[in-house]
Amino acid sequence: MIEINGNRHQIPGDPVRLMNRVYKFILPSVRTELNRLRQKASIIPDPELRKQAMASIQTKEFHCQGGSVYAAANLPQRHVLIPLIVAFQTISDYLDNLCDRSTSLDADDFRLIHQSMLDAVNPGTEMADYYALRDEKDDGGYLIGLVTTCRSCIRQLPGYASAQPYVVDLVGLYIDLQVYKHIQPAQREPALLAWRQKHRERAPHLHWNEFAAATGSTLGMFMLFLAACDPGLDDTSAITIHRAYFPHVCGLHILLDYLIDQAEDKLGGDLNFCSYYENDGEMLKRIEMIAESARQDIQALPVSSFHRMIIEGLLALYLSDPKVGQHPEIREVSKRLMRRSPLTRLFFFVNSRWIRKFM
Repeated sequence: MIEINGNRHQIPGDPVRLMNRVYKFILPSVRTELNRLRQKASIIPDPELRKQAMASIQTKEFHCQGGSVYAAANLPQRHVLIPLIVAFQTISDYLDNLCDRSTSLDADDFRLIHQSMLDAVNPGTEMADYYALRDEKDDGGYLIGLVTTCRSCIRQLPGYASAQPYVVDLVGLYIDLQVYKHIQPAQREPALLAWRQKHRERAPHLHWNEFAAATGSTLGMFMLFLAACDPGLDDTSAITIHRAYFPHVCGLHILLDYLIDQAEDKLGGDLNFCSYYENDGEMLKRIEMIAESARQDIQALPVSSFHRMIIEGLLALYLSDPKVGQHPEIREVSKRLMRRSPLTRLFFFVNSRWIRKFM
């Protein structure tokens, strides 16, 4: 399923071994990739596109660092996985910036620029003119370059044919979310509710805001990229991975992201899925439920200890964010989520703070 050349033992099963690989191999490679992209972003001709591209790298570097942890499960293929994950995550972060601080509120524009994400995971398709519906157009080939990097890496994944339908499913949901949550503010919630109704058979136990949050995660895609390193990956294994990650692991990821961004989003007038809970008590209960469901789901995967570390790492990464300490309400919910934390989470909590400060 995610055996690498038949050897499960290459996948780190304990936090010390995982973080040793992260410090030694993953973070330096991510830094190299981001420095290369930062240089390209700095010469984008259009000032607005350049500003958003630079900001997405500067303020969301930890997204690429966190996503690239999946490369620690297959170090021999990190030269493929890290450029792929960094390029794909950078597309996501760059387009999110363009939509959040956009000069446009056009759904067709948002869908067209996000077509780049579908093109990135479908190497055989023809690329579109992604900026055709917006005023800012000249990025000097930046976005097409990111798409090209993804395609080049994907062509080196021998098991990608089995993973591709499930990657495309997750990317399609992600794009829908980005379109609906960035249109005219008065239209956002009705569009999201109608979209949830369209997918009512998927995770019916989740509230609409929780389903929407789950579609905003790239972790399921990254896990499928990792799995596609195995030439023996088949459809059964790929769908098992998809089901193990979506919706609960993915939902936990993005709800934690929204949890720490509540004050910032309120100030910026941005939609935040944690704001739809009646109170902090309900929010805490639902996040804890989703976290526990995620732990149950990953039991279906080989070396489930690796995925359990991903879950505990998510909690540690987000709850150690400096934003938590700046707002009493968020700090209180975070303290309650950290209560009775296992040693693994505390280990990742300390490491997350170290990485932010020194790496």
